[in-house]
Parts: sequence; structure tokens; C-alpha cells
Amino acid sequence: MPTKITVLSNGSLRVEGEDIEIVDAEGQPYGLGGRQRVSICRCGLSKQKPFCDGSHKGHFEHAAVAFDLPAPKV
Repeated sequence: MPTKITVLSNGSLRVEGEDIEIVDAEGQPYGLGGRQRVSICRCGLSKQKPFCDGSHKGHFEHAAVAFDLPAPKV
């Protein structure tokens, strides 16, 4: 299964895959404990950043609707 990122309305970014690796700014990996699904905070309220802890509920609104980005500038 390829890695899939789902932007959840009023919530987190759900990352799913068989071999997920998430690293910090220094390139050090977060220990994911073998999980094949994690949620990344988008609201900034989580006490477990970069991971979602559900703190966004009732405090963050964003309707996740897909759209196409323009072609990259050359």
C-alpha cells in the first residue's frame, strides 16, 4: 500500500502506509511504534506536536476540499 495522506475537514492530516517514516528538522526519526496510521496536527493546539491529540475539536475549522495546484514555475 503506498503512503496516503488524507486532509480531514476540521481536523488533522491522516498519514497511512506500511512503512511510514516521519523525521524532525534535524532528520531524526520519530518512533512510531510500528503504527501504519498516524495523525499530524494542523491546528497548532496539540500537546503532542507534531501528532494530533484531538485538541482541535471545536477550535479549528477548515473544510478539506481537493483542488489542483498550478504547474510549478520553471
